[in-house]
Amino acid sequence: MQFNTHSPIYLQIAGYIHDLILNGIWTDGERIPSVRDLAVELEVNPNTIVRTYAVLQEEGTLDNQRGIGYFTAPHAKDLVLKKKREQFIKTELPSLFSSLKVLDIPLEELETYYRTFQKDAQSNENKDETK
Repeated sequence: MQFNTHSPIYLQIAGYIHDLILNGIWTDGERIPSVRDLAVELEVNPNTIVRTYAVLQEEGTLDNQRGIGYFTAPHAKDLVLKKKREQFIKTELPSLFSSLKVLDIPLEELETYYRTFQKDAQSNENKDETK
C-alpha cells in the first residue's frame, strides 16, 4: 500500500479496509487479520493499526471479540457502501456538476459516456472470466 501525505495513515488504512469490504475480499462477519499481522503486511507501526481498528469499530464496521480477534460487522458492506455514497455525494458530485456546467456537457451526454463505460467494463469482466 502506498501512503500519501494528504491524510493521516490510519485513515488511509481505514479507506483501504473499506475497499476490501466493498470488493468482497473481507465479507460480513469474517475474522480479519490481527493488529500485528496487518501491521507487518502494511509495514506500519502496530499502534497505527490499533487506531484504525478503533475508528472502524466506532463507526460500526468492525467488531472486537475479546480474546478472539477482530471481525467485520454483520452488515459491514452495507454500512461502508452507505458511508462511501454519502461521502461521494457531498464531496465529489458537486465538483463533477461544476465541471459539467463549465464544460457545457449535458447530463444526457454524460449518461451516454457512462453507458459506454459500463459496456466496456462488462466486456473486460467477460474477457477476464474466459482466461
